Order: sequence, then structure tokens, then C-alpha cells
Amino acid sequence: MPTGQALLPNLVPREQFGVAVAINSSTWQIATIAGPALGGIIYLAGAPVVYASAAGLFAVAIAMTLLLRAGGSQGRPRESATLATLLSGLRFVRSRRVVLGAISLDLFAVLFGGATALLPVYAADVLHAGPDGLGWLRTAPAIGAAACGIVLSLLPITRSVGRHMFGGVVVFGAATIVFGLSTSFWLSMIALIAMGAGDMVSVYIRHLLVQLETPDAIRGRVSAVNAVFIGASNELGEFESGVTAAWFGTVAAVVVGGCATLAVAALWARLFPELATMDRLPAPPTEGLPGASPER
Repeated sequence: MPTGQALLPNLVPREQFGVAVAINSSTWQIATIAGPALGGIIYLAGAPVVYASAAGLFAVAIAMTLLLRAGGSQGRPRESATLATLLSGLRFVRSRRVVLGAISLDLFAVLFGGATALLPVYAADVLHAGPDGLGWLRTAPAIGAAACGIVLSLLPITRSVGRHMFGGVVVFGAATIVFGLSTSFWLSMIALIAMGAGDMVSVYIRHLLVQLETPDAIRGRVSAVNAVFIGASNELGEFESGVTAAWFGTVAAVVVGGCATLAVAALWARLFPELATMDRLPAPPTEGLPGASPER
């Protein structure tokens, strides 16, 4: 993930970067939906065919990556690995309030809004949807995210980016509350689709903001910090959902999590007003950090 995120800004023109991020995100979501479905169909031909197909697709992806002839800076000396270089990405995130606010907003919003971990319980005990219904419920957030990503690739956000990012978090939190209180399968589907769409808006702007705010010399290390935050929010969010469900019950855990997400959005808007009121995305930096060595 850090390598791919650091490379993408150097593969497309600056004015097309937002479209590239939207297309990249939407295709990932589409693959999330289509991959398991195709795997189930291919499995009818036997497990070896499934694994052979996966290996073939990996080979195609590697070949396409090796054919890249642009991106990154050439001729930069390799930097020795030291404690200073290891922590430089973390220091940069801490020194840039806009980057710190964007990354931490996603961390805590998803930490409290991890309702998808409880979908099996909802499908069995609340919605009485069965295995097929659970499959649709699991797919719904990806459907919303993929659809929103396609829209963003056609109509990229260029103004009021701060309000759009916080608005995406608010939609995510409100939809989580609706899902937690719903006893209707179709209303739950709509709420999950809205959760995916709101999350996509927030992720889209955060990704653009972090990449454009970061100098190329340190972009890989900052992307690594971002990847840690993303992984932590997803995994800890599922853990938090399970713990609170054991304490308060399934429905209460989801509703409280959605309310906490809304509270995080309101608190972060006060803690990082420059992020909440940001109108346009920053111009990409043309130079590395003072005193920082280039990164290949």
C-alpha cells in the first residue's frame, strides 16, 4: 500500500490526480464485490483452477507493473536505514496539522463505527435474512463505495473539500445509527450503501490531501504511517464492536458507535478548524523537506 500510494501521484498529471484516485478506489471496491462471486463460480471447476486463476492474475499484475516507464524520480541515491529515517514519516505527520487531522479523523471515526463486524448477528437475529441476506449485507458497503467512486471520477471534488470530508464522516455515522435501529432488510441495505458512499468521500479527500501535502522525498514513509492508521482503525474497530456488543447488546453497540462517530466529527472540526474550513486541496510540493534525503 505505501509503495502504490507514493507512486500514483507521479504517474498522472496533477489535474488528473483526483480522477485517478477515484478510479483506483472504485475499481478496488468493484473487485471486492466481483472477486468472491467469480471465485465461487470458478470453484465449480475445482479448487486447483481457482488457485491457478489467482496466480495467473497476479502474474498479469506484476507484468503490468514492470512495464511502467514513468513515475518517481530517477538517479537519487539510496538512503541508509537509520532510526531517523524510520521515524521521519511519523514526525512529518505530527508536524503537519492538516495531515494529522485527516488521518486521525479516519482512525477514530472507523474505530467507533465498525458495525460491519456485527453483520452475522444482524442477519441471523435481527433481520432474519439467512446466509443469502448476509452476503448481500456484506456487499452493500462496497456497492455504495464503488458507485460513489465512479461519480467522483466523473465529478471530482475541487471546492469546499473540508466540508465534504467531514460531511462524508457525518453520513457514515448517521447511516450507522439507522442501520443499528433498523429491523427492515431493505432499509438496512440502504443504510449500509450510504455508509460505503460516505466513507468513500472521506477516504477520497483524505488520500488526495495526504499525498498532495507530502513532499515526494518522504511520500513513501508518510504513506506507510497512513497505512498503519487505516489498518489499526479497521481491526480495532471490529474489536471495539465485539466488546461493546458483549457489554450493551448488539443494537446498542452499533447505535452508540454511530453516535460516537458523529461526536468525533464535531470534536475534530473544533480541534482542526483549518481542516474543516479548507476550500481547495493544496498544490503539490516541489521540493523535499529541509534536511531530508530523497527516497526512491
